Order: sequence, then C-alpha cells, then structure tokens
Amino acid sequence: MPIRTHIADNIGEVILDHPPVNALDSAGWNELPGIIETLGRDPEVRGVLIRAEGKGFCGGVDIKEMQAHPERIVDLNRGNYRTFRAVRGCEVPVVTAVHNFVIGGGIGICGASDVVIAAEGAFFSLPEVDRGAMGGASHLQRMFPIQKVRAAFFTGGRIPAEEAYRIGAIEKLVPADRLVEESRAFAAVIASKSRKALVIAKEALNGLEPRDVDHGYRFEQGFTLEMYMHEDSQKSRDAFVENKGAAKF
Repeated sequence: MPIRTHIADNIGEVILDHPPVNALDSAGWNELPGIIETLGRDPEVRGVLIRAEGKGFCGGVDIKEMQAHPERIVDLNRGNYRTFRAVRGCEVPVVTAVHNFVIGGGIGICGASDVVIAAEGAFFSLPEVDRGAMGGASHLQRMFPIQKVRAAFFTGGRIPAEEAYRIGAIEKLVPADRLVEESRAFAAVIASKSRKALVIAKEALNGLEPRDVDHGYRFEQGFTLEMYMHEDSQKSRDAFVENKGAAKF
C-alpha cells in the first residue's frame, strides 16, 4: 500500500511508503485527502503525524504518469489541491516529519502543516521549472520569505533543512535515525491536550492568517495547466523520464 495509517496514543499516523521515491500518481493524491480528513474527525485523534518510509519523504507527483497521460493533469491538480487543503483544514494539528528530499507535492504537505520536523541533511525543493510545471510556491511561502522562495523556484534549487531551521521554517532538526522517535514525542505533547481546545485553536489560527493559502494555490494551479499545454512542458517530462533531466536524490 502506498499510503498506510494507524492510530496509537491519540496520534493518527499517515505513512507514505511508495518506492522508489514516494512520488504519488493522480489516484494517490486523490486518496490522501480522505485519509487525512477521516483521521482528523476521529474523536480519539488529537494530532496527526505525516511521515514516510524509504529514500526520502516525497518525490512529488509521478512524472512518468504525466508524461504518458498528460490528460490526467486536471485530476492530479485536484488531488494536490485537496490534499494540501485537507492538511491545513484538518480538525487537529498536523505534524509532518521529513527526511532526505521534500520535492513538489511534498512541499505542499509541509507548507500546509502546523509543524515540520526534519532530519539532518534533508532539503526542500521545487524543481517545477525544470519539469514543465508550476505550483507549490503558495505553500512554500508559508514557510520561507518571498525572496528565498523565488530564488528556489526560478533555479529549481534546494533549501537545506539546516537553513530552514535557522530561519524558523521548521520546528526541530534531528538526526535521521531519531526522526520518527522525536516526531512522535512532539506529536505526543500535542495529543496530551484537550481535543476540543486543539480544534478551536486550529480553527482560530487558520483564520488569523494574512492570506488564503488554498486560494493562492488554486490561482497558481491555473498557471500549471497553462504550462502543461506548452510544448516545452512535454519536452521536460520526456527528458525527465529518459533520465536526461532527472534530479539525483
């Protein structure tokens, strides 16, 4: 199963486990929102922890699917949008634990989360410009300053977790072999609180944000569709699948 869940000690865990790089196809991205929403509504759950197994946290979308089936872009866009909205709108706080690479859709999950904990050596990246796509900056700007986001977006570059921790984008930076332990411990502190208090606090904090992140991302996705219709977009996907432009994780 590419997505697994379990509940223990009032914490609902969502585990991405889809080798080789936890890149989900359109079906996977459309399955994830319901999983998160269901956990968030569970009266026994006071916090949700999203993490991953394998080489890295999330490789984003399945570029091979988009290269073979570009007509699925609408379903993919809908799945991405619904996933990030589900994370941000989850009734209880969401803690996301990341390791190694956090790319594309992985950025959206982190940017929509309430707390991000990262393993040493992890990095955040939006390589969309090199892959014939757009999208993700709305959520990355929830973590990083505007110019940092633009530099990463225009270059397809990486923001190391160490830099993210320095500027306050992530809550904790921990050794990779302690990521799960440390993340569960942090989530346990949240889960020790009153569920009702957490639900009210989450709603209040979301309402205090200076901009509508979900609306911003939906606006951004319009440009994703425009880019996908350009011939350069298909060339980028072809090159990626042929390993001429694939990022080395």
